[in-house]
Amino acid sequence: MRLQRTDSSHPDFEPLVRILDSYLAVLDGDEHEFYAQFNKTDKLKHVVIAFEHDVAVGCGAIRPLDDSTMEVKRMYVAENMRGKGIGAAILKELEEWAVLLDYHVCVLETGKRQPDAIALYQKEGYVRIENYGQYRGMDNSVCFRKELGRTQTSEV
Repeated sequence: MRLQRTDSSHPDFEPLVRILDSYLAVLDGDEHEFYAQFNKTDKLKHVVIAFEHDVAVGCGAIRPLDDSTMEVKRMYVAENMRGKGIGAAILKELEEWAVLLDYHVCVLETGKRQPDAIALYQKEGYVRIENYGQYRGMDNSVCFRKELGRTQTSEV
């Protein structure tokens, strides 16, 4: 597997995001349009794409939330490639990039109907926090935080 740092203009990123959005539309049901408005990809400057034998099999991105915090967005691994550590590798690469950019915290939102994603984030040291920003009051949302370079303990 090879990881590539790029931006949202990379030609392999949008096809992965389209598959992700189709998957989320089924999981999120009537709430999908609400979530979709916060997942625009046209201006993401920090995207990681995972390649297996030169085929794009996963992606993730980070975007600044404030002066010290990056938000993890658009995490996806092709269904046939799951369970191989690709998601964890993408996440670690995003975290390392965030540190290089002088950010100290990563936060993210995922859905309660995505237990594999929740398990990945917890395994990688993310702790559940109260829903932040636009996710406040959203019953399906689960938010997490990780201080980069530190071990976490639960906050919720």
